[in-house]
Amino acid sequence: MTPHVEKHFTAGNAVRDVVIGMSDGLTVPFALAAGLTGAISQTHLIVTAGFAEIAAGSIAMGLGGYLAARGDAEHYAHEQAREEQEILTIPEAEAQEVRDIFQTYGLSDGECATVVESLRKRPKDWVSFMMRFELGLEQPDPSRAWKSALTIAVAYIVGGIIPLSAYLLLADAQSALRLSVAVTLAALAVFGGIKGRFTGVSILRSALQTSIIGGLAAAAAFGIARWIS
Repeated sequence: MTPHVEKHFTAGNAVRDVVIGMSDGLTVPFALAAGLTGAISQTHLIVTAGFAEIAAGSIAMGLGGYLAARGDAEHYAHEQAREEQEILTIPEAEAQEVRDIFQTYGLSDGECATVVESLRKRPKDWVSFMMRFELGLEQPDPSRAWKSALTIAVAYIVGGIIPLSAYLLLADAQSALRLSVAVTLAALAVFGGIKGRFTGVSILRSALQTSIIGGLAAAAAFGIARWIS
């Protein structure tokens, strides 16, 4: 008999961080370079401004990811301490909450009572149960904050270099813009497709959505800069 093996995607946090960093890294420097091309023709100024934005953006995005992960960890710790206190001070109310949870799954009063009595003997498991099923919270990875910050920052830098690479290769700003558009839209489509593959969304739809959003951002920036100049 062939054993049943379930394959589930479990790297959701890492993928989310890559998506956040890469999508902004591809879009924001791309829009900035396009906007500057609409106003000036010096590629060295566009490249300088682009890399300055990548440096500032990667730091800001990484810091945002760090603070968000730290906030999740602090929130979990606060709620865990409250649940531990409630189990000690109002155990009957907490026991009723357990019964209510299991009754939503169709368990009888007798079945609920068995589970409640079992959890009463294991306070730590009781707290973990309440955290997950009452509050819907999963215990965060202690190293999540710095991993999130590093992943987002690196993804932002990698994404930001792609649209600027054309300006490093070509001296003419307009020619560089055309190449940057082609390269960046292709990168956005590939990235969107990969994102869709990991998140379970249609690969084609994800690729089109990502490309359209990035293209619209760059077109808006280019048009505004050209209109003002």
